[in-house]
Amino acid sequence: MLQIGLYGAAALAGVAFVVQQAVNAGLRGDLGSGLWAGFVNFTVGGLAVGLLALTLREPLPSLDAAARAPWYAWTGGLLGAVYVVGAIFLIPRIGAAAVVALLIVGQMLMSLALDHFGLLGVPVHEANLPRLGGALLLLAGVALICLF
Repeated sequence: MLQIGLYGAAALAGVAFVVQQAVNAGLRGDLGSGLWAGFVNFTVGGLAVGLLALTLREPLPSLDAAARAPWYAWTGGLLGAVYVVGAIFLIPRIGAAAVVALLIVGQMLMSLALDHFGLLGVPVHEANLPRLGGALLLLAGVALICLF
């Protein structure tokens, strides 16, 4: 039962992701700038996460813990900015369905590589035939979305 709830939470996060992209693209039009729309996205999101951490009384991490993090652990915000600002600029040009479908392709291919090779500390899950077949079906679906 817990697994079904976790799948539902992941699907709900997917809904939030798509709505976020559409809202950000609209904000770009309202503000006249995709970069400022991206800045607003991260500012509001950062404040929301900070308030949640304070509300839940999360202890501040120590400077020692922060110093022990690998260099690439600090790139998450930059990588998030690439996808948020990219979507802000792309949705008005190629549509929300195509952007989200192509984002999912990129996510699926990279996640298969991370799983298969255990990169960035991800537990190893072999890229076997069923998983690769699922990725190919996903690619076929994305092609249909983008072509029609």
